[in-house]
Amino acid sequence: MACLVIHGGAGTIPRASLTPEGHQAARDGLRDALRAGWAVLGQGGLALDAVQAAVVALENHPSFNAGHGAVLNAAGEHELDAAIMDGRDRRAGAVASARYIRNPVLAARRVMEASDCVLVSATGADEFAREQGLDMVEQSYFTTPLRQQHWQRAHEEKAGLLKRERTEAEKHGTVGAVALDDLGNLAAATSTGGYTYKRVGRVGDAPVIGAGTYAANDVVAVSCTGLGELFIRRGTAQDIAARILYRGDDLSSAAAAAIADLTADGAGAGLIAVDAAGAMAMPHNTEGMYRGSVTADGVLSVGIYSDDFAAVETIG
Repeated sequence: MACLVIHGGAGTIPRASLTPEGHQAARDGLRDALRAGWAVLGQGGLALDAVQAAVVALENHPSFNAGHGAVLNAAGEHELDAAIMDGRDRRAGAVASARYIRNPVLAARRVMEASDCVLVSATGADEFAREQGLDMVEQSYFTTPLRQQHWQRAHEEKAGLLKRERTEAEKHGTVGAVALDDLGNLAAATSTGGYTYKRVGRVGDAPVIGAGTYAANDVVAVSCTGLGELFIRRGTAQDIAARILYRGDDLSSAAAAAIADLTADGAGAGLIAVDAAGAMAMPHNTEGMYRGSVTADGVLSVGIYSDDFAAVETIG
């Protein structure tokens, strides 16, 4: 019954410009995250613990826009957002505009379990994480040469010096995981650095419960990726749940409708979702979306572009 789905953002590097090394690194990162999450589910563990484990692995991998590898804001600094939600009781925790938390999703989990808040932001988020004994790092930990290049291109675009439009991958990205465990519990987690050259203090959809992250037992778990402002306006993650719960839509139809709405808004968007029966959805309207899944029989699949999603191994 258990299953796991992850994403590393709908802003993939265009196929023509992705090096073989970059392609393999991204696929390896997805596989590592799936193995981390399945190490929990495969032993009968909770969906909540599985999505946390998968997102921690993605935050630790430089190919993705979360944690180590996060994009830089307009001031050339990192501000990180994350959320986690437990479908059993719809408890949730989130942090926004954090600057020094090594794994923001762990801080989100602690907000859910060790505070009376749902969302803690900025210096308050960092202070809370320190109080909880979480690993704290300097800003330089999050920075990679690739993200510095993306920031420079955004800076040049602002000055009117670019000769080509920036790709989705140069603009934004997010990581996330959704899972169903053997007890029928659903959970979701999302983490991001936001979008390149974002205004200082800007917060996207990832830590907004019901916009970029949502989970409710017997309904659905959702994690989104794309321009957060549009997901917030539409309440995308909770809208999918509402379509299933109140209209009786199946998961595929509900997820496709959400992407169609965002496409009409002009957004590059993607999402992952799993419902109470173990059906999975991974729609996106971009050239690709870093994504992967493990089904109940242990078949692990990964893909980056629209036409390359395939099984790569079976894990116990």
